[in-house]
Amino acid sequence: MKEFNYRSLIPTRVGFHNGLKYAAQKYPQIIGIGCDITISVGMDAIANYFPERFFSVGIAEQNAITFAAGLSMTGKIPFVASYATFIAMRALDQIRVSVCYNNLPVKIGGAHAGISVGPDGATHQALEDIAALRALPNIVILSPADATQTEKAVLAAVEQNNGPVYIRYGRESMPDFTEKDEPFTIGKSQILTEGNDCVIYATGHLVWEAIEAWKMLYKENIKTTIVNIYSIKPIDVETIVQTAKICNCAVTAEEHQVFGGMGSAVLEVLAQNYPVPVEMVGMNNCFGESGKPIELMKKYKMDRLAIYNAVKKVINRKNSF
Repeated sequence: MKEFNYRSLIPTRVGFHNGLKYAAQKYPQIIGIGCDITISVGMDAIANYFPERFFSVGIAEQNAITFAAGLSMTGKIPFVASYATFIAMRALDQIRVSVCYNNLPVKIGGAHAGISVGPDGATHQALEDIAALRALPNIVILSPADATQTEKAVLAAVEQNNGPVYIRYGRESMPDFTEKDEPFTIGKSQILTEGNDCVIYATGHLVWEAIEAWKMLYKENIKTTIVNIYSIKPIDVETIVQTAKICNCAVTAEEHQVFGGMGSAVLEVLAQNYPVPVEMVGMNNCFGESGKPIELMKKYKMDRLAIYNAVKKVINRKNSF
C-alpha cells in the first residue's frame, strides 16, 4: 500500500503568499491589488515586501478588477486577491468584459473558497465560483490541493499563461503533502494512486479527503485511482479518459456546488469520450451555514466518508450492468 505523509498542516493561502512573494521577486512587473484585506488572503506578500508595487482599493472588488485590467495594458502583471465569493461573483461583469474579453494577464486569487471557511457563514462560503467563471472564454482556473501546489500555481499563472488566471484556495490548515519537485502544468493533472475498481477525480481540499477514503477502501480490497484535478480549465482530457477506461466508473469530489464545477467539467469530458457511471460529491444545491469546518464538511457530505460511500455506490452501479 502506498504511503501518504504530510509535512505539516498549513493553509493553502500561505502557499499563495509564498508563491506571490517569490514571483514578485522574480518579475518586477508584478503588481498587487488588495480589497481591504491583505494578510488573510496572502496579499501581504507584496504589501510588506514590495510596498511601492501594492495598491489597496478598499472594499471595492469591481474597481480592483477594472484597475488591474488597466494596469495590465501598460505591461504590468496585476495580482488581485480577495474572498472568492466576492472577487469571483461580485466582480463577474468586470472579469468578463474588462479582463476576459480583452484576454488580459490579470491573475485573480479566490481565497476562503468552499464551505470550510466555517464560522463566516453562507455569504462568505464560495461554492459557486468555479461555475461562474468556467463559462468565460480565455480564463484559466486552477484549484491546487495543498500549500505547496498553490505556491506552484502562482508561478505557473505568470510563466505558463499570458491571459487571465483564477487561483482558488482556502483558509483552513490542510495537510501539505504533494512533492516539492512534482511538476505543475496548466492543463494537466496528477495521478496519486492506481487501481481498477473506481477512479476518484478530486480537487482542492478534497484531494486529501479522497486519499483518506482510498485508505478506507483499500482495507476492503477495493482499489481506486485518485486523480488530482488541479487544473480545471483547461482540464486534462487525456488522463480523465484514460483512467475512466481502466476503472469504468468514477466519483468526482469538490468543495463546490455539484452544478457547474469540476465535476461537471469531468462529466462533459466523459460524456463526449467515454461515458461511465458517475457519483458526484459536492454541495447539493443549497447554501451553507456558520459552523466548525469539519462539522460542516460532514453535514453536507463533502468529507472522506462521503467519498467512500460514493465509491461503494458507483461500483454497485457498474456491477449491475
